[in-house]
Amino acid sequence: MTEPVLATTTLGRRFGGLVAVDDVSLSLAPRTVHAVIGPNGAGKSTLVNLLSGDLRPSTGTIHLGALDITHWPSHRIAQHGVARSFQHTNVFAAFSAFENCRLAAQSRHKSFGRWVKPAERYGDWNAAADAALKIVGLASRGGIPAAALSHGERRSLEIAMALATQPSVLLLDEPLAGMGPEESAHIVALLKRLAADHAILLVEHDMDAVFALADRLTVMVNGRILASGAPDAIRANADVQRAYLGTEAVSTL
Repeated sequence: MTEPVLATTTLGRRFGGLVAVDDVSLSLAPRTVHAVIGPNGAGKSTLVNLLSGDLRPSTGTIHLGALDITHWPSHRIAQHGVARSFQHTNVFAAFSAFENCRLAAQSRHKSFGRWVKPAERYGDWNAAADAALKIVGLASRGGIPAAALSHGERRSLEIAMALATQPSVLLLDEPLAGMGPEESAHIVALLKRLAADHAILLVEHDMDAVFALADRLTVMVNGRILASGAPDAIRANADVQRAYLGTEAVSTL
């Protein structure tokens, strides 16, 4: 049986009296897309924030391979190969697309000694930025300020920034949010390619995209896991249909 790349055990997060994530245990296998779905307020983004180190768990554990990363800060987790995108686009608007990716590549390096020269003199950072832009289809847009890119291009840029850190795990929080059909199709095709070399945890509301991409689905409601399994099993699950998908939604998938 394949060992998980990333796994949680009875993970929880409280905000005062509010339990945002409650007793969540899941595992992310290598070279798979594991989609986490659920209604607004289900705890999906909080889960991603816990996995990336942007929030500390109240209970439970997180393992990256054999490493217990439960209380690691976000920068240390990123340096060990976990990259994320955000629900709302998070790029440096005044920087070019290339500069955004190069800055992301810089963040993977632990040595402060490499910050004494201009960034453009480090060939590996530049190469990582160029490669990431090419993968997401923005090779010809590298010199454009992020603020001048379209919404879909900025979402692609955020994925490119994640890739520039050369991760093994991608945590993607609603990468298709606000996109039209053509832009969504581009991202779905991109994620299918990325799954050949990465473990991807995907939070997404677009059910067509989810069922086109996911090898495994976990459904969250009120901070807890309602069901987890193969896409066909989740599609047919009566509890999932009542709590989230709805009869009409399921019939269209």
